Amino acid sequence: MIERKFIKEKIKEYKIERYIGTSLKNVGHSHTKMVKTPLGEKIVIFASRPGLIVGKKGQNIKELTKELKQKFELENPQIEISEVENMNLDARIVAERMTDALERYGSEKFKAIGHKTMEDVMNAGALGVEIIISGKIPSSRAKSWRFYAGYLKKCGEVSISGVNKAMAQAKLKTGIIGVKVSIMPPYTRLPDKVIFIEQKEATDEKKEEGKQEEAQVEAKGVPEEKKKEPRKRKTKKPTEEKRIEAKKEEVKEEAKGVPEEQ
Repeated sequence: MIERKFIKEKIKEYKIERYIGTSLKNVGHSHTKMVKTPLGEKIVIFASRPGLIVGKKGQNIKELTKELKQKFELENPQIEISEVENMNLDARIVAERMTDALERYGSEKFKAIGHKTMEDVMNAGALGVEIIISGKIPSSRAKSWRFYAGYLKKCGEVSISGVNKAMAQAKLKTGIIGVKVSIMPPYTRLPDKVIFIEQKEATDEKKEEGKQEEAQVEAKGVPEEKKKEPRKRKTKKPTEEKRIEAKKEEVKEEAKGVPEEQ
């Protein structure tokens, strides 16, 4: 039962995010995050142009809150808007900008639009970027054009979690043109990347300070009483020859007898 509850909540969040994405167009909408609070549901909208979402005197936000209450049965939805720091590293914003440019200038300038967006993304610090434009460009037959630069992962876990992907559609007179953008941002951690840490050499001043400290420690280590006391000389044990000579002298003294006075 708990699993079903979690799944139901996630489906509801996905529907809210999809509805906000379709209702907010040409405002640089990136993604939506839903957080539960004691007061109610908090919906955070990340966009590149927050002023267009707010509207004049907050009219657009008021209408959006009413629609969310009616369609998704939210008690007290609180909408918060946060600005995206770097627009060129967000795949959704880049794809939306490309579709706007294609609808404005037409499919004839798709190459210029693709190269310009690719340069902007790489100048923003991305590790790699891939843009695929598919549709009736520039002829009546459907084709796909690929613009790529840098290094981009296509398989493994990094390609899922470390690559930002998005798709968008541009509606033209000739038909619908699809735009697919894949960006690998600079903060993506690759498994084969190794970082070497260099050890900093001590400066001359630090070396001198270390020598002075060592001298002070050596001076303090030995007590003054031990310094003043002279070292005792070790007496060497007599050899066998010296022992024999000493015994001979003792025998001679005994042979001489008692002195004359006695």
